[in-house]
Amino acid sequence: MKIAHIASQRGISMIELLVALAISSFLLLGISQIYLDNQRNHLFQQSQSTNLEGSRFITLVLDEYLGKAGYRRDPAQSLESAFPQKGENADCMAFAKGAVIVPTKDALGICLRYQPLVSGEADCQGDASKAFDDSKPFKAAPDSALITLAIKYAPNAELHQGSITCKNLNAAAPGTMEILPGVADMRLQFGFGSKDMYEKKLTEGSGRFADASSWTANSGPIRAVRYSILLASQENQRSGASSIYDQWIAKSSVAAKSRLTANDKNRIYHVSSSTQTIRNLMP
Repeated sequence: MKIAHIASQRGISMIELLVALAISSFLLLGISQIYLDNQRNHLFQQSQSTNLEGSRFITLVLDEYLGKAGYRRDPAQSLESAFPQKGENADCMAFAKGAVIVPTKDALGICLRYQPLVSGEADCQGDASKAFDDSKPFKAAPDSALITLAIKYAPNAELHQGSITCKNLNAAAPGTMEILPGVADMRLQFGFGSKDMYEKKLTEGSGRFADASSWTANSGPIRAVRYSILLASQENQRSGASSIYDQWIAKSSVAAKSRLTANDKNRIYHVSSSTQTIRNLMP
């Protein structure tokens, strides 16, 4: 009877197993690091993209409304006739006769007014302005159809939850509409004009611009607006320093610096700024 020969077999030794585990661990660490780096880069790009989109949007919106400030359907109508005097209220400082821009009561925004081009023109809340006879192209709009907007910065302790809001003070049911979220801070400066509404020159030294908080009724009409907006992402999206944040902090007030420093939390920042001359303030 022939007996089959069975070859001896050996398993993996402990040393070989440990070497294999060590090599696998290094591979897993490398793959994990690549994944984490890609995820961090994706979040950074996403946050920066959101900031850039918000920057473009708010610049378009603010520049559009600043371009409308002081608009009259009848070019021959005087500013004093088109924009009567209006006392201050909970939202805005008082408008002098012929004035079309004043700061908000808290100096965190601007109040502006203009005549609608057509009856029922939509405001920043999406509501229609009061109806009037717009059958003739150069017929002045009545005072009842005047649109007065309060556009301001609404701060929040969570920087990415601050926002720019808008309110139509002449609407049937005024309500505050959020235009843009993700706003950490905002600065406003005005170029003051001569007290004579038809004197186009800016007052001496006004080319330097002055902070909105320094404006008073005796400063004269506002001829130009300069704004800077600091947009912020959610926290823990940045690893390292931010030159944008450092430059903004360097020029911030004590109160703003304290608020921003306490709530930085490694956010990603972007600044949007523009200077607009109020083009409709002319004879």
